[in-house]
Amino acid sequence: MTAARRKFFIKTYGCQMNERDSEQVAVALTERGYAAADHEADADIVLLNTCSVRDMAEQKAIARMQSLQGRKRRQPALIIGFMGCMAQSRGGELARMLPQVDLVVGTQKYHKVADYVDQLIARERPDMDDLRGAIVDIAEEAGSQNAIKDHPPAARRATAFVSIMQGCDMRCTFCIVPATRGAERGRPAADIISEARALAADGVKEITLLGQIVNHYGRHEFPAVGGRAPFTQLLYALEELDGLARVRFTSPHPLGYKKDLIQAFRELKKLCEHIHLPLQSGSDRVLKAMHRAYTADQYRRLVADLRAARPDLAITTDIIVGFPGETDADYAATRRLVEEVRFDNAFIFRYSARHGTPAAALPDQVAEEVKDFRNKDLLGVLDRIAAANAAALLGRTVEILVEGPSRTKSSRSVGRTRTNKPVIINGGAELRGKIIPVKITDHTNYTFYGEPA
Repeated sequence: MTAARRKFFIKTYGCQMNERDSEQVAVALTERGYAAADHEADADIVLLNTCSVRDMAEQKAIARMQSLQGRKRRQPALIIGFMGCMAQSRGGELARMLPQVDLVVGTQKYHKVADYVDQLIARERPDMDDLRGAIVDIAEEAGSQNAIKDHPPAARRATAFVSIMQGCDMRCTFCIVPATRGAERGRPAADIISEARALAADGVKEITLLGQIVNHYGRHEFPAVGGRAPFTQLLYALEELDGLARVRFTSPHPLGYKKDLIQAFRELKKLCEHIHLPLQSGSDRVLKAMHRAYTADQYRRLVADLRAARPDLAITTDIIVGFPGETDADYAATRRLVEEVRFDNAFIFRYSARHGTPAAALPDQVAEEVKDFRNKDLLGVLDRIAAANAAALLGRTVEILVEGPSRTKSSRSVGRTRTNKPVIINGGAELRGKIIPVKITDHTNYTFYGEPA
């Protein structure tokens, strides 16, 4: 079977950076003559791009691969493999645990996946030696942050992710990312601007800058200029690009919001009125144990400064409940801060011990039933806040960028406000990529419905 007749399917778990990495692999495979399959069952090559942030994400990927092994026993030519963070952290262990796996590729070797798929297919030729065993590559590679730069055709989309850096130096005690993504490494700003310019010329209206700690971009490699850090310089440069209408970024750290970045929210029209600002806990004692390096009051003051700079700013966050040693009083402090800040949305995680992280060895691990209660309780608080926030938008006219058809009804389209709220309207593919005013007519807590105004 030739490459041109082979189909691939990539299942992505986890964050937007994983989504962007999967896009890069898909482009590379397509350029080699492989075709993307719409469904996993139709593919000859199935790759799972994995996440290690929580144990549940790893278990889902392992269960999916166990199922694929059963299919491979019936279809020996099927190629199956792991990519990404779990592949990086567990490496050859995955190949030993799941002996039908052909490929295990870490976070710094996405650009090698197409080469390895070619090699695996070449093994089927009768003139090749039968090289048994999985290909495992989790080695570090200098410059790997520059390899995530290619995009699928933009004709089908209005938005794009742009990876500007890899790695993290923060060493939060609960987090495995420094072990799976390595040290902070930033791409040259000129390359990022060139990539964004090409996307805008191809019809993309909005880009989201990606990094593990995105607002720490370039702090080790590039100098501050005129009082602006490298990340802020990048935002001002993107403001000047023709055709680009919106800029977002994720995921930042509170410590990366210096005066120059706050000022950017006052001055830059393309910088959207939405930030994701991870809190993790509202308890100073827990924040210290997490090595977050800020207090709850410092977080409050930062929120106040950002809202003073952009009064209509929407704020979303990450929160962990049940961190080792978290008491009822600690949780109550988190709950109070959530009620005070009134986040537009939040990702709430029950603490999950990750092997090799300092928090996994801490005493006073919290019982699962306590984590579950706190998780549900905090979700209830957020739902009440979201309901009130949503009701305040009813009848208002907002600007949306139409991203494409609704997943549930092709006669409808979905777009997002500048504050990152999804809005569903009547209309099909002809609306994709258009920025239009919409009057909000109905809502759930987190999804809105509207009519072109």
